[in-house]
Amino acid sequence: MSSVDPVSLAESSDVARLAEAALERLAAVRSAVGAVVFGQATTVDLALTTLLAGGHALLVGVPGLAKTRLVETLGVALGLDARRIQFTPDLMPADILGAEILDEGADGKRHLRFVRGPVFAQLLMADEINRASPRTQSALLQAMQEGHVTIAGARHDLPRPFHVLATQNPLEQEGTYPLPEAQLDRFLMRIDVGFPDRATERRIVIETTGDAAPIAKRAMEPEDLLAAQRLVRRMPIGEGVVEAILDLVRKARPEGGDPSLAGKIAWGPGPRAAQALALAARARALVEGRLAPSKADVAALAAPVLKHRMALGFAARADGETVEAVVARLVSDIA
Repeated sequence: MSSVDPVSLAESSDVARLAEAALERLAAVRSAVGAVVFGQATTVDLALTTLLAGGHALLVGVPGLAKTRLVETLGVALGLDARRIQFTPDLMPADILGAEILDEGADGKRHLRFVRGPVFAQLLMADEINRASPRTQSALLQAMQEGHVTIAGARHDLPRPFHVLATQNPLEQEGTYPLPEAQLDRFLMRIDVGFPDRATERRIVIETTGDAAPIAKRAMEPEDLLAAQRLVRRMPIGEGVVEAILDLVRKARPEGGDPSLAGKIAWGPGPRAAQALALAARARALVEGRLAPSKADVAALAAPVLKHRMALGFAARADGETVEAVVARLVSDIA
């Protein structure tokens, strides 16, 4: 099988050696998170895949589904400096990015000093991001994209690694500010968090209401995560997988897409979606203990990568069509 990959044959043994070490650490991370967050294996794997791919994720779910607990636990397990911002309508960009304050030195002279905001973290939880004003949302999303902030003309680089896991409550939409489509594209994935099954909910009831709640354990260091992210970009990707990604993304567009969907799609994913799928497929393969992605990885990641990057027209919505159903139809063609 031919491949499209920056890794040469001479480097393949080095990649295999690095992958073996990364797999051991990732297994420890999954175990550490699973001991605290119950019944959300798919959500955990998608969040971990997002971080390995070097991206940001939007977690969507009703309250009480352990979204906050998941982010906090991932921060501990990965050894990251994690912080949380509770978004509210009165939150200002300076509350997130930081600001310059007038300070007086020991010599009595006054000068401006930059005080860093909570965005200067390795893992940031943006809780209920849709409750902040568009101006504040834009400030955070710009920092996510550029990896730095500019205050009073001075550039301040964000730490590495830097990831944002934002949450959004699909209920109580009054007084919220939905993220614009162009800004949603900054998120590598949209992860829908569902309800646990009965057995898992029983475990939650028993294990979290006693006097000894489970505690997360550190399983990686920030340097290990950065090394794993570099490894993901060096992993080989087959020509067939690349073609499957291109077919999927291009068919999801209103112009030149799938003829059976003509007139149904209002706007579709751009090239960034193909880039996201290529990186996420590699990362998912690594999370599952494989050294190269397959079409199955593309199919599994199609919905979380594409559904926030496309929208249906009014007629399609009136007929009861959904983005999830459209993506599932496109995936069936490449599986």
